[in-house]
Amino acid sequence: MLANMISYDTIKQYCQTFSNQTMHPLISIVDLGLSKPLPRTKFQMGFYAIIFKDTHCGDLRYGNRYYDYSEGTIVFFGPGQIIASEPEGELHQPYGKALVFHPDLIKGTSLGKHIHEYTFFSYQSNEALHVSERERDILSSYMTLIFTEINQNIDKHSKKLIVSNLEILLDYCTRFYERQFITRVEANKGILQSFDENLTAYIYSNQLSFNGLPSVSYFADKLHLSPNYFGDLVKKETGKTALEYIQLKLLDVAKEKVLDTTKSLSEISYELGFKYPQHFTRFFKQKTGITPHEYRLN
Repeated sequence: MLANMISYDTIKQYCQTFSNQTMHPLISIVDLGLSKPLPRTKFQMGFYAIIFKDTHCGDLRYGNRYYDYSEGTIVFFGPGQIIASEPEGELHQPYGKALVFHPDLIKGTSLGKHIHEYTFFSYQSNEALHVSERERDILSSYMTLIFTEINQNIDKHSKKLIVSNLEILLDYCTRFYERQFITRVEANKGILQSFDENLTAYIYSNQLSFNGLPSVSYFADKLHLSPNYFGDLVKKETGKTALEYIQLKLLDVAKEKVLDTTKSLSEISYELGFKYPQHFTRFFKQKTGITPHEYRLN
């Protein structure tokens, strides 16, 4: 464990920190406002958390635009993710509700098989979901259903109903994030432009021959975004995954170079970051239907 970092390994430990009773060992709804002021620190959890903040968010600056999402902010954390609450050491009074659930709760369920598709669990906290009052009411209604189900006598239907409502809640979060990508279209264009500029600069420099094809994470880091948020944004805006976008840009440059007959195809493949010429040939044919040699002859 990192120095000065709290690790919440169980739901019970998390509930106790915020002066809440543990409703269920694998899932609970925690009223953060019941706790006394706590010092800000780094922490990680061994479970999933959906935190509904009650504080007024005010004007949120995103790119070069301001967005008024004062109604509410929701952040998502996945198991093992390290979260920093700054300034570290400062006392603060948390407010809001946290829905926390352990991976063991959803093992063997439909949600367990598809939990990786809810990529917002790997977003950074500054990539939070900002919901309207109407949207928050929808999510709150499913929180209430989960709360009710946890608090009544457990029977053979309990787990199925809890997980089903949890899955619907996450599906609504996916819908609202898609709405958020749309409402931030101008800011997203700025991010895409920066991505394209960084990608072009990388490809036309000598970095390809030394470091190979850049990863999606490389550009996400350049743009100060989490890889999942960046990937989802690119997909929503272009219809292509970030990796497909990178590969298409590389293909455009490859076509230009292949038509330059002063260089061998082997030289070109190394310039483009391919370790072996046959890897370049395979990539080129996969994308165009013909080999680099056939493209050059045409």
